[in-house]
Amino acid sequence: MRSRSRNLDEEDVRVRARGGSRPRTRRRPKHENATPAFVTAVDRGRYRCLVDGRPVVAMKARELGRGSIVVGDSVALVGDVSGAPDTLARVVRVEERTSVLRRSADDTDPVERVIVANADQLVIVMALADPDPQPRLIDRCLVAAYEAGVTPLLCLTKADLAEPTEVLAPYAGLGLDQVVTSVHGAVSGVEELRRHLRDRTSVLVGSSGVGKSTLVNLLVPEAERAVGGVNPVTGRGRHTSTSAVALPIDDGWIIDTPGVRSFGLAHVDPADIVAAFPDLTPVLEDCRPGCTHLSTADECALDAARTAGSVSSSRVESLRRLLGESPDAEPTKPSL
Repeated sequence: MRSRSRNLDEEDVRVRARGGSRPRTRRRPKHENATPAFVTAVDRGRYRCLVDGRPVVAMKARELGRGSIVVGDSVALVGDVSGAPDTLARVVRVEERTSVLRRSADDTDPVERVIVANADQLVIVMALADPDPQPRLIDRCLVAAYEAGVTPLLCLTKADLAEPTEVLAPYAGLGLDQVVTSVHGAVSGVEELRRHLRDRTSVLVGSSGVGKSTLVNLLVPEAERAVGGVNPVTGRGRHTSTSAVALPIDDGWIIDTPGVRSFGLAHVDPADIVAAFPDLTPVLEDCRPGCTHLSTADECALDAARTAGSVSSSRVESLRRLLGESPDAEPTKPSL
């Protein structure tokens, strides 16, 4: 018997559904039973975390998107958190940060780079010699610390090579905590620095060659951080630390970071830059409305105060340099 034919249409074509037949949803799992952890290092998309005292390696879950995870972050993990060799957990949540220390490549770069999260103290490490001190970098780090709500501590190294008086003088009226150290010959100042680090999460920032890793090795001998000297031709330090790492110390954490050659403040509002110079604030209150506080400003009170010797010339120059390099400095009146 001859079968009866019929016309076919698109209803007769079977198509396999992609990705399953369940409808898409914006709802994400809450991972309420995820394991809390602390990020101690970041290396090429792998996050070294500490869970109940044991190291665990993790990767970022896709659901977190492009958000950054940095040293100091408190996170939540799922998967294998045993820390056994060749195991990998997943970071499914980054807890709310108490502070974020940031910098940009330079003062014209709008891209912010998060250095560490949840630190409560910024240790500005500066050598008194070899390499030469950089007061401008100190001022920039102070601005970043105040903007982030982090307490600054000035740590001067290599006191066996030069006296600290000249470097410390501009900051005498700020109430800034200071430690002067020497590790060659008779070691001094290291235990005083340790007292400042106790029960706190501290991040060390400074140029290459100033002695950050040397200090870390004295404070935490098992750290075994690589150390280096200063290039005799350029006078700059050699990069030895290539990534940030958090190390436990006296019920706190010390975070060693790679040496920086620039500390951009493009992300900082001019008003916050002014607020980082409390020694100049009383003088700035005498400026006319709308004063930019730059050297080109008419009748800026800073000029009269500097002539009278009531303010530090180096501090005035530093403030003006930072305001002048800030892209928003001219149209924005700093609030005092």
